Amino acid sequence: MNEKEAVEYIEHYGWSTTRLGLGRTRELLKRLGNPQKRLKFVHVAGSNGKGSTCAMLSLILQKAGYRTGLYISPYIQEFCERIQIDGENISGEELARITERVRDAAEAMDDHPSQFELVTAIAMVYYFEHNCDIVVLEVGMGGELDSTNVIDAPEVAVITNICLDHTEYLGDTLEKIALTKAGIIKPGCRAVCYDAGSEVTEVIKSVCQKRGVPLCCVDFDRLVPLSSSLDGQRFSWDGAEYPLALLGPHQLYNAAVVLDTVSLLRECGWEIPEKAVLEGLRDVRWPARFERILNKPLVILDGGHNPQGADALAACIRDLLRGRKVVFLLGILADKDYRRITSTILPYAQEFICLTPENARALPGEELAVYLRQKGAKASAYNNLEEGIHASVKAAGMDGAVIAFGSLYLVGAIRTAFSEMDHE
Repeated sequence: MNEKEAVEYIEHYGWSTTRLGLGRTRELLKRLGNPQKRLKFVHVAGSNGKGSTCAMLSLILQKAGYRTGLYISPYIQEFCERIQIDGENISGEELARITERVRDAAEAMDDHPSQFELVTAIAMVYYFEHNCDIVVLEVGMGGELDSTNVIDAPEVAVITNICLDHTEYLGDTLEKIALTKAGIIKPGCRAVCYDAGSEVTEVIKSVCQKRGVPLCCVDFDRLVPLSSSLDGQRFSWDGAEYPLALLGPHQLYNAAVVLDTVSLLRECGWEIPEKAVLEGLRDVRWPARFERILNKPLVILDGGHNPQGADALAACIRDLLRGRKVVFLLGILADKDYRRITSTILPYAQEFICLTPENARALPGEELAVYLRQKGAKASAYNNLEEGIHASVKAAGMDGAVIAFGSLYLVGAIRTAFSEMDHE
């Protein structure tokens, strides 16, 4: 088996759909020797900010000298991005080798594991084989029944910002979604919660109280923004100043969650010098989260795909792109609240270039363009990605900005296309 064959096996249509539950993952990992039981974790759930929070935490731990695993989803450009150690993706050769082993175990099961369950098992084997000191583990969806939740109590369970998303699986109210995500909180761990309002926070507090888990609700009054530009930002937390490479006001709140998580890790005995925290926040990179990939013209990628993501993007535009005309290169999945998402960014748009993400759930670009025109916007649809990119760059001109937005499935392809164009 080679890397291509491994990815094709993992993504096989027969088991690629979401199936929440822990039974298959537990059985699969048991057949593989339960590698997860010999690892330590920071477990991260939430609706928005999970990836950025994981990126900051993993780099800080790496800077502190720990061999640090990072498990994320989805990937932006390469499948191997999902499984990392110390900032390096798993190699194609190792992915293939471990996938063969996991395949043999999976094929012996009566109920074949899903795609995400297979990847989770591959990652656990990889982190164990490479003697990771700690793994920053991002939940795929939800929390309680997500396959990552087969782990024992993590060092810290982190709940980032919560909104209404994946309601068909997780529930149709914030309280139901919060309860599902709080499923990662287990007796014996510590917990950190992004204070997103009483309806969410009270659910998290109740779960922690029942399970005897000490909870830190992040107090954002301790946060003071100091400066921001397209080159980064600075902020104060409890009177100490920190740099942050990630852009946007919302990232300051994610950084605050990270800082409280670091404090709890220190309480658990992890030695994390302040220098590691400063360098981790200063050097962190996270693709497709208000990521600047070109200066002339200014091209920004943002994988926001829900109303909260649109709100964060609007705040970034107000904060960092004052006076610039903005052309949105937009593609959205049909099961997302595209009406609410587009209404948020509509006031900032000079024009929309609509594309169809390569996903079975995609909203057709032409349908999106028709909807936007009905709302009074200038909007065109393109079937070809490269033609859409050229149209957006031309419309923005050298003094405007192109923002690719709406779906990680789209911005990954755009990131690759710009990279290839840059090397022509």
